[in-house]
Amino acid sequence: MHEERRRDPVYRTITRMTAFALAPVACLVTPGRARQTACRWALSLRFPAETLDGLHPDARVAFEAARTRALWWHGELIGLTSGYRTAARQAVLYAEEIHRSGSAEAARRWVLPPHESRHVAGTAMDVRPTEGARWLEEHGARHDLYRVYDNEWWHFEYRPEGRPRRLPHPGVSGAAMDQA
Repeated sequence: MHEERRRDPVYRTITRMTAFALAPVACLVTPGRARQTACRWALSLRFPAETLDGLHPDARVAFEAARTRALWWHGELIGLTSGYRTAARQAVLYAEEIHRSGSAEAARRWVLPPHESRHVAGTAMDVRPTEGARWLEEHGARHDLYRVYDNEWWHFEYRPEGRPRRLPHPGVSGAAMDQA
């Protein structure tokens, strides 16, 4: 994983202080869910371009619960770089990666076609920063969120059926791993 940037601890501190400051108002707005609401507000200030729209409802609940716990109990930020993608958007990403890498086989090391991508199903999340991904890798199972690829420290999937086998990269299937 990448090294922590010097400004990351500052962002963590400011975001956490903002969440604490917003908690009394959040308590009035959403009694019983103040921490989650204050966390959502504070993280929306830290990651203004982020959207959770399109995530599968259960995946969204799990992700919000995980990031709330990360911020309130551990002081870690978890932002969403990419969550739900339309099949059309996924197809464009896949085509771009084929063009960049030179073949469909090479592209599948980083991007899957729409019919195989869990982003299209709304159950995959690419997260940031690296410290948040580390926290999610360590604590995500409590929320059915798992890192599934060795080469993508940022990619997590909602898997309520339990921990999936970790694969080297997206283009390797579990069946292929069984044959190896």
